[in-house]
Amino acid sequence: MGLDDLVNKAKDALHGHEDQAKDALDKAGDAVKSHTGDDTDRKVDEVVDKAKDYIDKGEA
Repeated sequence: MGLDDLVNKAKDALHGHEDQAKDALDKAGDAVKSHTGDDTDRKVDEVVDKAKDYIDKGEA
């Protein structure tokens, strides 16, 4: 199984569960922020927002 196969499998698993994935991203971001300093909060939020945008565009 190659990388493309894994990516396609992940996309298939995500299809129809976009809201759950975005909720999981929020929870993961909060978990990271709880273990890092305040100086990283903005960067974590940016990464989470970009991941959500990626999902909303249907690229995932």
